[in-house]
Amino acid sequence: MNFTEFLTLPLFPLGTTLYPEGILNLKIFEIRYLDMIKTCVREQTPFGVVTIDQGSEVRVPNESISFARIGTFANITHFDAIEPSLFVVQCQGGARFTIRACERKKNGLWIADVETMDDDVSMVIPPELKAASETLGKVIQSMTAKGISAEQMPFTAPYLLNDCGWVANRWCELLPLSAGQREHLLGLANPRLRLDLVNDILEEIGISNIHNNS
Repeated sequence: MNFTEFLTLPLFPLGTTLYPEGILNLKIFEIRYLDMIKTCVREQTPFGVVTIDQGSEVRVPNESISFARIGTFANITHFDAIEPSLFVVQCQGGARFTIRACERKKNGLWIADVETMDDDVSMVIPPELKAASETLGKVIQSMTAKGISAEQMPFTAPYLLNDCGWVANRWCELLPLSAGQREHLLGLANPRLRLDLVNDILEEIGISNIHNNS
């Protein structure tokens, strides 16, 4: 989606960050989100995931909440109504967006006017950043060796281990980043720069330690 599009959609502020092509599993039990999910499933439309800066995911009376102005479209790929007041859904991250305006409805649901952001341009990983890709590949191999099925993996195939944006986004999902770091990295237009910054974090942590602990 490499063009500008303006949409109105419901938001789901969360304590995590959804990246393009990423997987998000949710248990829905609040009325505002039960209604939102039912509408999205019926109309086959996405909702938006934004990262909470302040406040909680569950509605608390009189609690103020703030969230990132950059988010990701969440496309529902699996829906299971366990009971009328409990849904289990799996979503996959689509395009990113920036919020132009938003308001909170009486039921507590946030509705926003958003502008889509361009998809990452495909960039081959340069030699100096290969360690980030190779280590991610080893993490995937380790998960497979442990018997983790494709459905249980934290991300879906194809594994684009030679693409800057894909590798950077998967590390952003795995690493213990702050909300500010996740928002900053999500908003970067240049996937090579995103991977460069992720690689710096990996080097600080110790890339070899990540593989050994996987």
